[in-house]
Amino acid sequence: MSAETPSPYDYDLLVIGSGPAGHHAAIEAAKLGHRVAIIDKSADLGGVCLHTGTIPSKTLREAVLYLSGFRQRSFYGRGYRLKARINIQDLMFRVNEVIKRQYAVIEDQLQRHGVQLIDGHATFTADAHVLHVSSPHSERQFSAANILIASGTRPARRDDIPFAALQVYDTDEFIKITDGEFPKSLIVVGGGVIGMEYASMAAALGSEVTVVEVKDSLLTYVDSEITQSLMYQLRRAGVTFRLGEKVVSVEALDTTPLTTVAHLESGKRLIAEALLYAVGRQPNTDTLNLAAINITTQARGHLTVNESFQTEVPHIYAAGDVVGFPSLASTSMEQGRLAARHMFGEPFENRPDLLPFGIYTIPEISMVGKNETQLTQEKIPYEVGVAQFDEVAKAQITGDQSGLLKIIVHAETLQLLGIHIVGDNASELVHIGQMLMMTGGTIETLAKTVFNYPSLAEAYRVAATNALDKLQRR
Repeated sequence: MSAETPSPYDYDLLVIGSGPAGHHAAIEAAKLGHRVAIIDKSADLGGVCLHTGTIPSKTLREAVLYLSGFRQRSFYGRGYRLKARINIQDLMFRVNEVIKRQYAVIEDQLQRHGVQLIDGHATFTADAHVLHVSSPHSERQFSAANILIASGTRPARRDDIPFAALQVYDTDEFIKITDGEFPKSLIVVGGGVIGMEYASMAAALGSEVTVVEVKDSLLTYVDSEITQSLMYQLRRAGVTFRLGEKVVSVEALDTTPLTTVAHLESGKRLIAEALLYAVGRQPNTDTLNLAAINITTQARGHLTVNESFQTEVPHIYAAGDVVGFPSLASTSMEQGRLAARHMFGEPFENRPDLLPFGIYTIPEISMVGKNETQLTQEKIPYEVGVAQFDEVAKAQITGDQSGLLKIIVHAETLQLLGIHIVGDNASELVHIGQMLMMTGGTIETLAKTVFNYPSLAEAYRVAATNALDKLQRR
């Protein structure tokens, strides 16, 4: 549209939701010179990521590691603690400070790029270019050439779980505990990413933790060697796993202290002070009136999009948790940015095969590329190189001697096919290998690279040398 022709719409892009996908889509479109607004409740600027998800949970993890002295226990004994009694206020002080600071950062970014904020709840109308926005103060309508749905998710709940009880939590509520001491015992229902992250934090604080997972294995998309290493470390920290078990009912008892009882399908009873229900999340698509524009959702409420993040209505896009797996903040940011570029005809490159995963358990996990199971199924010849952290001086210095870095390399071309890490700073280390994969490099580069000594990055050279030695012996 030429500069002389006025737009028939109020905005070039309306974004529903200000989480990672919506935030980054809005800024990308604004940088391209377009008129952009985000519709969200102002108190929720930043979405679940900022208020109850990624930012607070990862900040809580750092507070747990610091106050519990977890990283120093390999030197000073398993009973070592920086603070003898750690209460909820100690943990949440750091969380609340980080949320306030990050909120200010997001608010400043949107203001600097001229993105308008519209307070209220958006629903579609019969006109697919028009959104109705309701708030306690007004009822308004706004039109846009393009609309991005980035409304995020909420914790999935079962109607028969007594969430009204003080000692029963979903994953959004768990980060908002404000009083007293951390539960001395905890049942975690669900062995997915969120459940495992909170289970490992609780164990680091000294809680007796039991994880109940209906599947026979945890984190099925993670390399099995990495998962087994994580489970070994968590068992050492006192976590009990009940795999292949289903919770059929939960009782919340008004005792002192408060008690929860989880009844399993196998007949077992689990008793703890608190229960965390962490079985997935529900997309916030059921309140958007999508039927008005003939957009259908999948069985669990997720939206179907193409490789450019378009729904079946071409000018309506969706990104972030509403489109399903992998539902990570980092991937949501990229999806939102790519959607914005596509809707305005800007070139972009989408490499979903090289997006990194970070799972912030204790120890943390990170990976990029394919694992051994996938490569075996695809009949791709490969070799594995491993660096145990107890071979790396920096890991001995920091006290993490149980981690490992595993690279998978094409047996003929020597190109990196996958990187899988468990241990301290895994989510930082993975990017070294990711960059090599993005450029099509080989592990010979890693074997020849001089890394700082001592550093955890040195593990790449150890793993690359290990893989090359194995290939030479073939």
